[in-house]
Amino acid sequence: MKHGKVALEVRDGVGVVTLDDPGTLNAWDMKLLEDFTEAVDQLEDRSSGIRCALLTGAGRAFSSGANLKGFGTSAKGSKSGADSVLATHINPLFLRLRELRVPLVTAVNGVAAGIGMSFALAGDLVLMARSAYFLQAFARIGLVPDGGSSYVLPRLIGTRRALELAMLADRLPAETALEWGLVNRVVDDAKLMDEALNVAERLAKGPASLGLIRRMFWDSLENDHAGQLALEAKLQGQAGRTKDAKEGVAAFLEKRDPVFRGE
Repeated sequence: MKHGKVALEVRDGVGVVTLDDPGTLNAWDMKLLEDFTEAVDQLEDRSSGIRCALLTGAGRAFSSGANLKGFGTSAKGSKSGADSVLATHINPLFLRLRELRVPLVTAVNGVAAGIGMSFALAGDLVLMARSAYFLQAFARIGLVPDGGSSYVLPRLIGTRRALELAMLADRLPAETALEWGLVNRVVDDAKLMDEALNVAERLAKGPASLGLIRRMFWDSLENDHAGQLALEAKLQGQAGRTKDAKEGVAAFLEKRDPVFRGE
């Protein structure tokens, strides 16, 4: 299914979302934001049968960042400043991704620059092509990081490395990103999508509690110890009431593999 500049295909419970504007290296403008939001609507629709989401880019880039020629112009022709676009479109979208009901895998197939890097790092599991690289490009054009990168990066790699990326605006190769803990796996370019689909399909066959697990760990970035213990108790209660938890216990007692249905 094509949503303008975004393609969405459902494969064995995996919603494969592809940023599909290769002519601009999948640069974000208002049209791409609006089309991507429609795709997220479908990811959140339980009737879609989607149990895991996989985000990647078409062509030779994941995303080159913001389209500086048309980022402030919507599909309807209205214009607004960067701060307004962040407040009304981008920030709510990142919050929706954080609250997504299913696991999110990102397959970084090429450059992920600026806000494109932020979308890449929104994944619960991040796989990266060996030739791909990250770039906090904002300082190169006199701007500051956005898309939540100033929140996520210090927590993932520490303040010193985060500041180095943001202030020097140098490329971060895939192997270094793996060494720093920004990504889970680096894969040969030709094998990236196969590996990402394998991971996503494993998650799609998992229990409904995976959605709770992703929430638990993302929320841990801002909770204190007591708050996190309370969240664990709350989410354990929710997980225990799912059909998948009952199936998991039954399968364990019967010494067989569980068959989860995401319920």
